[in-house]
Amino acid sequence: MVDMKTEAETIPWWKPKPKSLTGKLFWLTVLFVMIAEVLIFVPSVANTRLRWLDSRLNIAAGAAVVLEGVTEMALPRVIQNDTVMATGTKAIVLRKDGMSRMIAVADMPPVVTHQYNLAEVTPLDAIIDAFDTILFGGDRVIRVYGPVNGNPDMIIDLVLEDKNLRHAMLIYGRNVFFLSVLISMITAGLMFFSITRLLLRPVQRVTENMQAFSEDPENPNNIIVPAPAGDELTAAEGHLAAMQTRLQQTLKEQRHLADLGLAVSKINHDMRNILTSAQLMSDRLATIDDPLVKRFAPKLLRTIDRAVSYSSEVLAYGKAREAAPRRRFINLAVLAGEVRDVIVEETSTDISFILDMDEDIEIEADNEQLFRVIYNLARNAVQALEADASDDDAIVRRITFSARRQGLVVEIRVADTGPGLPAKARENLFQPFRGSARSGGTGLGLAIARELVIAHGGTISLDETVTQGTAFRIELPDQPVPLDKFRARA
Repeated sequence: MVDMKTEAETIPWWKPKPKSLTGKLFWLTVLFVMIAEVLIFVPSVANTRLRWLDSRLNIAAGAAVVLEGVTEMALPRVIQNDTVMATGTKAIVLRKDGMSRMIAVADMPPVVTHQYNLAEVTPLDAIIDAFDTILFGGDRVIRVYGPVNGNPDMIIDLVLEDKNLRHAMLIYGRNVFFLSVLISMITAGLMFFSITRLLLRPVQRVTENMQAFSEDPENPNNIIVPAPAGDELTAAEGHLAAMQTRLQQTLKEQRHLADLGLAVSKINHDMRNILTSAQLMSDRLATIDDPLVKRFAPKLLRTIDRAVSYSSEVLAYGKAREAAPRRRFINLAVLAGEVRDVIVEETSTDISFILDMDEDIEIEADNEQLFRVIYNLARNAVQALEADASDDDAIVRRITFSARRQGLVVEIRVADTGPGLPAKARENLFQPFRGSARSGGTGLGLAIARELVIAHGGTISLDETVTQGTAFRIELPDQPVPLDKFRARA
């Protein structure tokens, strides 16, 4: 069998991948440590040069003081040669109390190319001189002078080659370089393993989970389980788990909606045919000369007409969106009365209906859509009253329709004296399949009502001030009234 491992999979675990985040972190750490070492190296190498020169001054000063106390005469050549060889210099001059004395000098006085006063060296000058010696030194003769033990009246003056100085500085630089590399590698390794364990592994875990979840978002096993540690990454994993849970719930609801749309589209054709036949039979019933038939036939015709209209449009949560409102002036009292008549015929429970509104109150809206809004609210109220298991005869089962105008806004209320909405229904209000107040309900009634009200530019909300029962408040704005309609109504 051919090994199909990728190049990334064949890289040892201990070796960071060059293009991975861990590899970048490793080499960036090495780079930053080296930069820090360079910043430390620059002043330290300058200080090393100054210490080397100062040590030569101290050695020469000790020899000069000893020899200067022996005799005031010129020293023999042998002693001078031994002195300059011991101190590593070409010439030693001691200046004391304004007097200068040549302590020792080589056979051939050298030509001095650079001079340095150690008593007046600034940090910047020390750094510049140090790199000048490293880069260009090695074959130059320099003059160095400074006070002996800080005594400005005794100055020691040396002439020496900078070859040994440059060699010492190069050795120091080499040692610092290798030490810096070792420190940077150790630091980078420790940071690499620490950050990989504390940061990169959790991030990689989240990344792998997100990839698995994106491939199969409906699998509950793909929801990430937050780690027990309480840091920021754990909090992020918790938020991710909550988001994935909500997304799965949404996908389930969407699948339910898709199934509902498919079911509605399947029954839509046959239902229209059945309702059309019922409409034809209702038309024939209207011709029967019977008082009871004449009383119920118009209501039956209006109900079937609405059913035919509804079945010709797929439900909003099944397939398509609701049609735009076809606005016209409608009388709210008449509309509420029609809703009441339909509800009365549909229920056998002893429920009283109250119309608390002026008989001439009007609003410009879609008659059928507003009928559906009030009907859905009233139907929910009837179901709440029927489900109320209370045996208290003092409780009156009542549904109240009320409306009042405030400027260009009409407020409509549908209230009942039922047990009220449970907490779960309040939390998921107007959410399809989640906001139902009864077992087995879909919650589509409130969701459809809300969409229709929003299409009219209005709002619908639960009246939280009600202490008994449930009340919904609808606020619908009027459109500007054309002058011809205003004059016709005047």
